[in-house]
Amino acid sequence: MELNASDQRGIDVVRDQIKNFARFEMGSDYSYRIIFLDEADALTSEAQSALRRTMEQFSNNTRFILSCNYSSQIIDPIQSRCAVFRFSPLGDEAVAAQVRKIADEEGLEVTDGGVDALVYAADGDMRRAINALQAAATTGGVVDEDAVFMVTSTARPEEIAEMVLAAVEGEFEKARAELDRLLTDVGMAGGDVIDQLHRSAWDLDLPDRTTVRLLEQMGEADYRITEGASEQVQLEALLAALALNREGPD
Repeated sequence: MELNASDQRGIDVVRDQIKNFARFEMGSDYSYRIIFLDEADALTSEAQSALRRTMEQFSNNTRFILSCNYSSQIIDPIQSRCAVFRFSPLGDEAVAAQVRKIADEEGLEVTDGGVDALVYAADGDMRRAINALQAAATTGGVVDEDAVFMVTSTARPEEIAEMVLAAVEGEFEKARAELDRLLTDVGMAGGDVIDQLHRSAWDLDLPDRTTVRLLEQMGEADYRITEGASEQVQLEALLAALALNREGPD
């Protein structure tokens, strides 16, 4: 039995579907029933408590597999009853090799720049890379970096760098115009802008104090956006803080 916990996350799912599936004894041909819960970290705390009791009650004939993005969201009583396997993001070389293999098998023309863009957009997530490759291929032409960045609504690293450096140098209007372009023309979400900022922070060749200040402002903006504040206002405030506190030449 397979369930996606992000779609069916309430306690009734555990009490009804999961418990009813687990309670029946197995025939002689099979040793265990298997229940796979995808995105189990989306289960409510009440549902997880009920699941823990179900796991204990039917441990003789049922095995549970739980997959999640954030293991900290799984309650300790469940974690203590599981063998934990952690999977790190794929390396850039592995993603690039798989993208090239798929392109060859599907007869797609992918440029080196396109592969690099897919690797950057995927950030270690092979599923994201494959989806981006498929979306870029539907444009009907060569899968190059322009096509990849267009279909993934991802900013080029140099565009992020240009925006931050303009703010650090005190050119707030220029930085704000670039931010507005990313949000409006490219179609990026505020959270995606912060994610790319975070990935690029230590590659911008800024003084350490400036980078630390950038990270501090990113954390504040990310928290406020998560709490429901306006994405554009918070990102503009981030750039304004960098522009107001710019350092002089070293």
